[in-house]
Amino acid sequence: MEVLKACAHVSGSTLCIARGKAILPNYSRPSRRLRISCVGWDPEGILGPPTGGHIARRTFQKTFQSDEAAKEAFEKQVQLEKESRRAARQARVVPETHPELVTFFMETEAQEIEYEIARCRPRLTEDFFSYLRNEIGSIRFSVNQTKEMEDRLHELEVLNKVLEEGIEAYDKLTKDMLGARERLTRLLSSKDKKATLLDMVERNEVDRSLLSLLDENIAGASSQGQAEAVRFLEKIRGAVVKYITI
Repeated sequence: MEVLKACAHVSGSTLCIARGKAILPNYSRPSRRLRISCVGWDPEGILGPPTGGHIARRTFQKTFQSDEAAKEAFEKQVQLEKESRRAARQARVVPETHPELVTFFMETEAQEIEYEIARCRPRLTEDFFSYLRNEIGSIRFSVNQTKEMEDRLHELEVLNKVLEEGIEAYDKLTKDMLGARERLTRLLSSKDKKATLLDMVERNEVDRSLLSLLDENIAGASSQGQAEAVRFLEKIRGAVVKYITI
């Protein structure tokens, strides 16, 4: 007679029924553990071919995002510093008298001296320097010098030297920029720009002043959204920079 067997789950236990008797399963045999043989099971090909380098991609993405955040923070800080410096410059008022102008320069921060020399250039006349030299002489040849007078003398001598050198550099730059502006106008208005540029090279008229003026014009056109002018000037700059002597 054929043995009929059925399996039923009762309270989490498996019972085997044979000839009407319940027989407990044999737990002495080792149980099989579930083994995962393929984590990429995708018989329909829905997920596509497997790709590696996930950790590397995530690391690169985090680094890129971090760098972008740092770059944005740096640019924001630079912009804030520019605005702060611009506000401070606008708040400074150029004095009217020679003594006040001396005090003004002595209280100006070192990194702002060049800017103030350029701004106050019309006031830095020979008459002003005569006053400054007289102040230096009166302290230098004073009979009873104090420590404060010696310090004052040193400060005035340094200021005199800084202003003289600053004016010389500013005047030279101004002269160079005026010449560069004339040369740039001649180059931009020329029908044959290549021939004009080569002629300027032969005359030794292509220098950093011309390049700086081009950069200023490019920056100005860019700030005003003149894309076509920017492209044109950058093309001219690319031709000019080839002949700049380092």
